[in-house]
Amino acid sequence: MNAKKIIDREAKLRGQRSNWESHWEEIALRVLPRHSEIFQTENFRSTNGQKKTEEMFDSSAAIALERFAAVMESMLTPMHQTWHRIMPTDRSLMRDRATALWFEDANRVLWMERKRSSANFQSQQFESYMSLGAFGTGAKFIDHNPNGGLRYRANHLSEVVFDCNHQGIIDTAYRKFKMTLRQVMQKYEAGLFQNVSEKVREKAEKNPDEEIDVVHCVRPREEVDPERADYRGMPFASYYVDKTNSVTMDEGGYETFPYAISRYVTAPGEIYGRSPAMTALPAIKVLNEQKKTMLKQGHRVVDPVLLAHDDGVLDTFSLKPGAINMGGVSKEGRALVQALPTGNIAAGQELMEMEKRVINDVFLVSVFQVLIERRGQTPPTATEVLELAKEKGSLLSPTMGRQQSEDLGPTIEREVDILMAQDKLPELTPAMIEAEADFEVEYESPLSRAQRAEEASGLFRSIEFATAHANVTQDPSAFDWIDIDKAMPAVMEINGVPASWQKSMDDVLALRENRNQQQQVQQMIEAAPAAAGIMKAVGPGL
Repeated sequence: MNAKKIIDREAKLRGQRSNWESHWEEIALRVLPRHSEIFQTENFRSTNGQKKTEEMFDSSAAIALERFAAVMESMLTPMHQTWHRIMPTDRSLMRDRATALWFEDANRVLWMERKRSSANFQSQQFESYMSLGAFGTGAKFIDHNPNGGLRYRANHLSEVVFDCNHQGIIDTAYRKFKMTLRQVMQKYEAGLFQNVSEKVREKAEKNPDEEIDVVHCVRPREEVDPERADYRGMPFASYYVDKTNSVTMDEGGYETFPYAISRYVTAPGEIYGRSPAMTALPAIKVLNEQKKTMLKQGHRVVDPVLLAHDDGVLDTFSLKPGAINMGGVSKEGRALVQALPTGNIAAGQELMEMEKRVINDVFLVSVFQVLIERRGQTPPTATEVLELAKEKGSLLSPTMGRQQSEDLGPTIEREVDILMAQDKLPELTPAMIEAEADFEVEYESPLSRAQRAEEASGLFRSIEFATAHANVTQDPSAFDWIDIDKAMPAVMEINGVPASWQKSMDDVLALRENRNQQQQVQQMIEAAPAAAGIMKAVGPGL
């Protein structure tokens, strides 16, 4: 694919989203001011250090956005907790202990590689959540680290345009960014770029800090040669194009799509997502105007406007502490100077609180406040904890489910692809090779466990009912309906107990057999005196 086609396609996709960019700019000014003006300028660096909060009178929406990102992180990708597992598509393979341990080791490798400081996952994921809450779309690039491992980068929407296939799945991305000529030559000399123009080589010596526009295009490869072991046999093509000089600098490929692009919600026929900030924009605008009015009104209350009879008393009127103003009252003691009555400050505050509640509702802040308040002062029981988790999961699952399918799922698939290529994952077990096992992602974040808490909650409620029935009727038959050998492994899986902490079924059966033998021996010991007495009574002649 030549450079001109890539440049033209990127320009066309960018031109189709002009309405989005004006919408994003309006939101950035009120919710995420550090991102303002970036959508409307080609030179991103011109805004470095510039003050951008002059037009924002109330910070409630900006604070709510940060809390929204924190909510997303705590419920989907918590820093100090494993929030997913990869599992074989054929779950029967998990009966093989070697395979179960392989997946546990693989999950541990994924977790450790993601936590490495050089990977920079947590900060970039948080930026993606911020973009999702403000603009409705978050874009993250996942690639291998030159020093080994993984590398993440949250791409600003001003840089990235994308397209989707006939199924509505995003499979094409164009990222336009700037590079100095020095940086271009460094990549060329390191073998990361295959070609640079003669103009770039000449200018790099004279003016290495001069910048050019670079477009990175990733799209499905039109003709995949499965016999090729190089990039031409990969399903996704990659091109780096010098847009300034219309030169393709590098061509490569990916086995998996390197971008994880998620949308909050989408309208029919739209590719880009719509955000909580877009929903709350009317309330944000109203609150901003209300804050302006309240500031003026508060100023009048603290430093009131004075009313006086036109008798010249204000010519020498002083507002200094301890000042004496002659002629300020009549000889009867009636004040001749009065403060101008102001509006109802309390009413204004109530109106502002109404808009703040709307903003907090839209950004999911109030959902967590309600759930926390409902816990009360006494520690909840295990069943109450499960019920609260279930309720939280039901409230948030519509919002979070899309992020698992569009963001986290592609991210994990990309991570596995990179780490397999780097030989950082364990060797496949014989059972996996024989079954040609594929994997799927099972989420274990607080949200995912909250969503699955209904299963465990139902078991606990059933056990409580059976216990109450047995206590009243002295009939334990209700427990006969509970298959604990199936229920216990499922509960441990829901609670995220590692495979290495669980006994295998063979170990459980052996433990039970040993326990039964010990019980039989104990029964024989306890029965021995009685048996001896019977033998003595019968006599030796029997």
